[in-house]
Amino acid sequence: MTTTIEQVEVFGIKMPLLNSFTTGGVAKSDTKALVVRLTASDGAIGISSVDATTNSPDTVPELTETLRERIAPALIGNNSTNIHQILELTRSLALSQPSAVVAIEMAAIDLTCQQLDLPLYDYLGGAVEERLALNGWIGMLPPDEAAVEAQRWLDAGFLSSKIKVGSGVTEDRDRIEAVRATVGNAMQLRIDANQQYDAAGALELCKLVKQFDLQFFEQPTAKDDLEGMARVRREGGIPVMADESISDHESLMRVIRAECADFVKFGIQQAGGLLRSAHMVETAEAAGLPVVMGHGFSLDLSTMAEIMLGATSRNFVSGLECVGPLKVVDTVTTDRLDIGTGSIELPLGPGLGLMLDEEKLEQYRYNEAS
Repeated sequence: MTTTIEQVEVFGIKMPLLNSFTTGGVAKSDTKALVVRLTASDGAIGISSVDATTNSPDTVPELTETLRERIAPALIGNNSTNIHQILELTRSLALSQPSAVVAIEMAAIDLTCQQLDLPLYDYLGGAVEERLALNGWIGMLPPDEAAVEAQRWLDAGFLSSKIKVGSGVTEDRDRIEAVRATVGNAMQLRIDANQQYDAAGALELCKLVKQFDLQFFEQPTAKDDLEGMARVRREGGIPVMADESISDHESLMRVIRAECADFVKFGIQQAGGLLRSAHMVETAEAAGLPVVMGHGFSLDLSTMAEIMLGATSRNFVSGLECVGPLKVVDTVTTDRLDIGTGSIELPLGPGLGLMLDEEKLEQYRYNEAS
């Protein structure tokens, strides 16, 4: 029996971070997100979350207006399991707001999985890993503090960690050296410049730190400077990973053609949705590029989606970077993801395996005036 979409609900969320976090030279103390809930005619429910930004057109108020006023009315009455039809309609109405499309797609897939009693990873063809490793992170801290943070991740069970760089080659070198001296060979280390160097500066840093056995150097140059990034890859002696340079399938192809990366990274929202992400993983694999999955700040829902996608291909690098729930004070689901020990076992329940907590939705509801 065909079921249809009967209700589309949208919730703005403002979730405080445990600590202020600086990335790309910008500090933040909270993360803003949108939660979507679809209800079908048979009572089945699908849920999702996407990150919002402070930049138009992807702010919480703008995304909320698009979803409530334009997309929701058009979805009512549509086949709840026809994801391609839902995507076609949603994309035609979302215009320049792809995050709205991602939110609807994920909720619709979760709903379909609930109806089929199927975990999301089985919907995608099945898991090749039952337990997924996660990656820690170390901000732009003084060397002694960075070393303490690295030891904390190692003691918790994390076997890889990312060090943020971009504060100057000497400061970066000292931070990396202190971390490597602390963890020894027990942890793989990655560094991430978030576009804060040009090719010359990135190569100067490479000379100072390649002795520390780094897994890769993430986004060493500006996202559009593929030629500069290719130079860093050729001359730096450290594998290079593209992140901000990738925003969709087309940009992934540009990175491949430029031969500027040894690894590529994207999250589901960054790629434009779950199905597009899965296709991009296949493209990257065909080009010989392993994929790092995840993004820095996220709620449990989008995090679980990336974990489940990360279980479906051996082309994903161990140490997923979807660790947003470790940075926030709480969750909007009834159960909080347990990823604090550096790995997580895939749940067996249908869809994302998560349910919304009505009280938490209200507690962290985003007040546009705040």
